This record gives sequence, C-alpha cells and structure tokens, in this order.
Amino acid sequence: MLVVMKPQATPEEIQAVCTQIEHLGFRAHPLPGAQRTAIGITGNQGEIERGNIEELSGVAEVIRVTKPYKLVSRDSKEEDTIIHFPGTNATIGGRDLAIIAGPCGIESRDQAFAIAEAVANAGAQFFRGGAFKPRTSPYAFQGMGEEALQIMAEVREKFGLRIVTEAIDQETLALVEQYADVIQIGARNMQNFSLLKKAGHCRKPVLLKRGMSATLEELLMAAEYIMSEGNYQVILCERGVRTFTDHTRNTLDLSIVPAVQRLSHLPILVDPSHGTGKRNKVLPLSRAAIAVGADGVMVEVHNQPDKALSDGPQSIYPEQFVELINEVEQIAPVVHRTLTRGIQVEHLKAAAPDQVAHPAAR
Repeated sequence: MLVVMKPQATPEEIQAVCTQIEHLGFRAHPLPGAQRTAIGITGNQGEIERGNIEELSGVAEVIRVTKPYKLVSRDSKEEDTIIHFPGTNATIGGRDLAIIAGPCGIESRDQAFAIAEAVANAGAQFFRGGAFKPRTSPYAFQGMGEEALQIMAEVREKFGLRIVTEAIDQETLALVEQYADVIQIGARNMQNFSLLKKAGHCRKPVLLKRGMSATLEELLMAAEYIMSEGNYQVILCERGVRTFTDHTRNTLDLSIVPAVQRLSHLPILVDPSHGTGKRNKVLPLSRAAIAVGADGVMVEVHNQPDKALSDGPQSIYPEQFVELINEVEQIAPVVHRTLTRGIQVEHLKAAAPDQVAHPAAR
C-alpha cells in the first residue's frame, strides 16, 4: 500500500499518518518527492482497511501497489533519487554523472596514493578500493583489512575523493560504515538477505551490485530488503552476468539500465571492468554505458596492472582513464547529462599522515 499526501501537507500531518500506520502494526516509509510525499507501508500480509488512513488530514489517496518491490518502485516515488554527499559537489543520480575509479584492491599506501592522485586529477569524484576481497581461490590476495580502510581515509583527506568500498559480511559491515562514504555490497552477496537487512540499518549510501545470475526483479527485490529496513540511499550497479560467451569474463547487460529506470527511481551505475574482465573493452563499454543512460560508471584503474594482486587484466592505466573521462564528457550532453570533474589535486591542501583523523574521531 502507498499513502499519497497532498502537495501542501505539513510535516506534522505526514508524521501523524506515519504514527497511525505504526499504530496499526505496520511500518511507515516516508519518501519525499519534488511535489509530494508518499508513504510506503510494509509489514502487511494483505489488504489494509483504507478508511483508517484516507480520512487523516493531508492525505490525498491510498493506493494499492501491485509490484513486490514497493519502496523501490516508481509507484512510490516518481522523481529520480539523487544521493548527495555533504561538503562536496558529488552526487549519484540526477543530471550529473558519477565517475568512480580506483584499484580492485588496496595493496599499499604508495600504490593507493599514486592511483588516487591520477584519477582525481583526471576528474573522478569517487575512489574505489577493496579492503576485503572475496576471492574464488582461498589462496588469492584477500585484502589488507582495516589498514586499507585507514589508507582510503587518508586518500579522502588529501584528494577530496569520496570512498567506495565493499563489506563482505556482517562483521566487516560495521568497520566499512565507519570509514567509507558508500558501502558496496558485491555480486556474490546480492542475495545475502541478512547482510542486506543489516545494511538497511546503516546511515551511509549502499551500492548494490547485480548478482552473477540475477534477474531484474531479483535485483530490485534485493534493493527492497535494504530500503525496507529504513535506508533509502541505494545505488544499483550492473556488473555483467554469466552466459555462454568465452570472449569476455561476463556479459555486460546494458539493456538493464533503461529497464531499471522505467520501473525504479533508484540510480544505476555500470561496472565495465568486472563486466568484461578485459582492459581493451573497458573504454568502449564505458562509452556505451553513458550513451544508454547510466548514471555513471565504476572502473578499475591501476598504475602497474601487470603487478596487481587482483584483477590486473581488467584494470586500465591512468592515461586510459584520462581518455575515458574526456570521451564521457563529450557523450554526456547528447544524453542530456553533465560531467562535473572532481576537485583538482593542486587545489587541495596535502594532509600529513599524522594529521588525518580517524573517522571515529570526526
């Protein structure tokens, strides 16, 4: 069910409706829009008696939502969700494109800083890097853990980049939330429902990657798990699915971008690095992602990909990332988007390592 408030409804009227919904034993999810506020109702197993709510002050109508994903659906929120990052001009969703770049895994402070400087100068707004690496082989590089998170906190202080990094289980989720600006839930965990619920209690945006064999509805339902727990800052990400092809690591399904945008108000990014697994395919698929309407791209960049401890073959060189940014900037106006380049390194005051505050202290 969905309660649509009148455009002139006051905050007090909206709160009164939420209180009534909770009094009935359900959960209320207020979703403010440009013209109105809609209140999603979850926890009901069947039809709700509308009269209890329709007569409340400020209510325009109560409608039934037929889709299983209620909060994710455009039925509950017509306007596109835009996620803002206080203190910066960075956004995910809306007219401006989001560019996320960095290594698959943090290997050392020198490596992270070299790549961060390169992608920041090129125009990225977000820095991605793995602290915890769920690998196919138990003998492969598993990440540096909290040390990597501390390095990325330094990257944020020095270069002004927002940090995107993955939580692989409930134990690492709390640690990642402490350090990161965006919590990533990887493809392998897309249907880890207990982890999704825990992420729903976080107060940081969650970037949810599509599972390797997930349908569109399964992806949206996974996002619904997060939103149903109260975190409405969800970003979807297409990263390729398993098919019969052998010329690419995965099959990058760009058709899901307009499909998601028709059904949901959530922003959707594309990861052509994991989607292809091959360096020479990252730039052309990045161009295609922007052309098809994605809200941004997430790519892996490494200054020495041949020596990378994980995913070197799909990591592009810093100079290739510059080319990618320039091409995206040219494509953006064609699809009525803009690209606001990130803060330039030379305009930032370098922070010495001993001056970087632990995130818990900020």
